[in-house]
Amino acid sequence: MPNETILLLGVNHKSTPLEIREKLALSSGYEEPLQALKRIEGIREYYLLSTCNRVEIMVTARDETRVVEELSRFLFGDALTPEQYKKYLYCYRNEEAIHHLFLVATSLDSMIVGEAQILGQLKEAYRWAAEQKCTGPVLNKLLHKAFSVAKRVRSETCIGSSAVSISYAAIELAKKIFGSLDNKRVLLIGAGEMAELAAEHLVGNGAREVVVANRTLERALSLAKRFNGRAVGLDELFDQLEQVDIIVSSTGAPNIILHKDEVKPLMRNRLNKPLFFIDIAVPRDLDPALNDLDNVYLYDIDDLNNVVELNKAERDKEAVKAKRIVDEEALKFKDWLAGLAITPTISALREKGNQVCAMELERTLPRLSNLSEKERKSVEKMAAAIVSRLLHDPVIFLKSESCKDQSELKVDLFRSVFGLEKKE
Repeated sequence: MPNETILLLGVNHKSTPLEIREKLALSSGYEEPLQALKRIEGIREYYLLSTCNRVEIMVTARDETRVVEELSRFLFGDALTPEQYKKYLYCYRNEEAIHHLFLVATSLDSMIVGEAQILGQLKEAYRWAAEQKCTGPVLNKLLHKAFSVAKRVRSETCIGSSAVSISYAAIELAKKIFGSLDNKRVLLIGAGEMAELAAEHLVGNGAREVVVANRTLERALSLAKRFNGRAVGLDELFDQLEQVDIIVSSTGAPNIILHKDEVKPLMRNRLNKPLFFIDIAVPRDLDPALNDLDNVYLYDIDDLNNVVELNKAERDKEAVKAKRIVDEEALKFKDWLAGLAITPTISALREKGNQVCAMELERTLPRLSNLSEKERKSVEKMAAAIVSRLLHDPVIFLKSESCKDQSELKVDLFRSVFGLEKKE
């Protein structure tokens, strides 16, 4: 990819607070934003990752400065001025971009190190980009490599054995509030993947009943059936709040769906029995002011960060091994990228050597008419061997570590010295 740069721009839970991230969350899915990215001039290949905790774009491009400006505007729109978003936005180039992607794929950059969900989200993002033909040879190779690096980390370290997912972290908080989850009633608002995972953990930890409230009743029935629970419509939400103990909300609603003033009278009817809300939606579903009510506990995704300390010593030890693997694989991919410029040059050099050899043999052999067929073959082999010997050291130089430093400049100089055609 001569003269092209790999760029990765984004925001995540480390650099950007939730109130900013929720303005960027692409709840409409991938199709529309990928089409919008296609209209940005100067981008060759691209893909987009959008999760609750991060929004990242990776591209290959030539006009680096202008593309960075365009992608920044794409991410933030009118929500923030350039002066405001510069303190949140990170931008990585080439080796740094590759290294960051591998950190993300292996969950080393996740809120909870070792969680497995991010790899599935990465694969889903890639599937959308590939289906819409947004990716090409570089990003296809890079993303597949990211998947294999994640697999290697899982198989060679124990980083996943002591890790917890976002949903499991919420269950740990629930245990602190209730002591035990035995016989607790659970209400899921929204029936997405995160809600399903939360329900799985809750039932596994003793919850007695699962009620699913969803905009689409068919999906609610499907999820409720899995847990031998019940499905209700969203219009029955307030009736259910009087009966349940734990509420997990993960809808795609653009605004708050449950306010403090709506819950306050319900607490009297509940005789102030504790009510635990887990808001795993971005944008948030639940009014932050719910925490002001007695015996009401609300945690959002950022609050779950406190649970990261669980099993931290063991995860950190395994993370050191995982980071070594990421460093190693990033260097390997850097070498592959360097080969994109070097391999065509080696091919061109050998082709030119063979052409010169063939031309000289064609001019010389007719003058040696007294040679036998065996002798002619010997002359041809000798000429080819001379060319091979002459090209051996230049080819070794191109493959050497010294050439990888400023490889593009050195390869261009090399092509000029040997009179090879300019790369396009």
